[in-house]
Amino acid sequence: MLASGSSARWTAVRLRKPKRRLFTPASTRCSSSPSAFKQHPDIAHIRDNVALHETNAVLRNYAQHRAIPAQVAARAGRISEINTALKKPRAQIKALQSRLTAKDATVDKARTVAEIRRMKPVVDKLVAEQDALEEANRRDALLLPNLTSPHTPVGDEPRLISYINYDPLNPPPQTQTQTAEDTADHSAIGEELGLIDFASASMASGWGFYYLLNEGALLEQALIQYALAVARRHGWQVATPPSLVYSHVADACGFQPRDNSADELQQIWQVAQPARDSAAGKPRRSLAATAEIPLAALHAGKDMPAHALPVRLVGSSRCFRAEAGARGVDTRGLYRVHEFTKVVAIQTDILSALGLPCRVLEMPTADLGASAFRKIDIEALFPSRRHPGWGELTSASICTDYQARRLDTRILDPSGSRKKFPHTINGTAVAVPRVLAAILEHGWRPRDRCVVIPEPLRPYMDGMAVIQRAR
Repeated sequence: MLASGSSARWTAVRLRKPKRRLFTPASTRCSSSPSAFKQHPDIAHIRDNVALHETNAVLRNYAQHRAIPAQVAARAGRISEINTALKKPRAQIKALQSRLTAKDATVDKARTVAEIRRMKPVVDKLVAEQDALEEANRRDALLLPNLTSPHTPVGDEPRLISYINYDPLNPPPQTQTQTAEDTADHSAIGEELGLIDFASASMASGWGFYYLLNEGALLEQALIQYALAVARRHGWQVATPPSLVYSHVADACGFQPRDNSADELQQIWQVAQPARDSAAGKPRRSLAATAEIPLAALHAGKDMPAHALPVRLVGSSRCFRAEAGARGVDTRGLYRVHEFTKVVAIQTDILSALGLPCRVLEMPTADLGASAFRKIDIEALFPSRRHPGWGELTSASICTDYQARRLDTRILDPSGSRKKFPHTINGTAVAVPRVLAAILEHGWRPRDRCVVIPEPLRPYMDGMAVIQRAR
């Protein structure tokens, strides 16, 4: 995963300057406290563009926050009034304090001190009101989604950008067959060949988990190693991120996976907190829903030198989402499960070489997560699916400075005097279960009861070209 930087459609985290997007190591500003980094939502922009943010909240399915921009602007106005009101008493107190420190025998120090004490409660009251208003603005501003790219279609329909390994006028023959045998889905194929075991996993972990066995497990590892090799060839630095993150880090990344069901907002899985930790005020932890979260947090609370940008990170990790459920034919099996492996890297190159027929989509406003400014998905054509038969394999999002502001990640200009927030770009190189499912369906040869392995993966499977049931 890449934080701040890469754009378009691939999976990794990359940091960069606001105009160029990328990112890298830096000196640490924050203390050792796990929640020490400050969050910096762009309150000034919200204040000056109320209508824009109101409309954006509605288009992005955050209508419940539509009133926030106007509330932020109103509070900002009151804060400005308080700043004006504070100028006179602060100046008077400063002048009185100067008289106290001056070596002037004519100054009535007792009277001067009494005057300062009389004025101070007025200042303190205004400052307390100002602090409360600023905190309310910060808290509410963090609830708003990122702004939206002009490239993003409004509504819930994506726009087709291009195809990969696919000609709509001459579709692959395996997507045109009609018999149930020829269109076996990946679950049936995997179970027939001894590659997948859902039943045993349901006994061990519940619905939505799976065992990959034999060549199925090898195929998973081959996909990961192949994706990492491609990313490394493109200059990405490999990282293995932690699977547990502080919940406030996940919140800062704006990660709120949404289900296709309009009434179901999917949540990150929270880890139960021991009573002693809760009593001690320790922050809660969550299972990482994507490598994007811990990779972006690698630079949280840090100042990064501008010359170190862009930073390109690609990570392979287990990721956990509470999004599994009975979804019918299109999303059963490996397509939607609780646990999946993600590698962040160069999506188009990877999928093209694997020979999968895909389409690249500019995703609409209704599909963008809170952090995304622009989002592009790559979907594969699944032979077993009903029309239209497309299913998402990878996704990439440009997040501008949304995550960096919330993670307190900054870049220093060459003089070291100015700080800016880098932009992040996040993408999935390989959502392993989904790509594995597509490979099983496209490589399936019903007459021979076997699966042909894509050539780029064979070196990672000891030269194996075909998967078939052991006799």
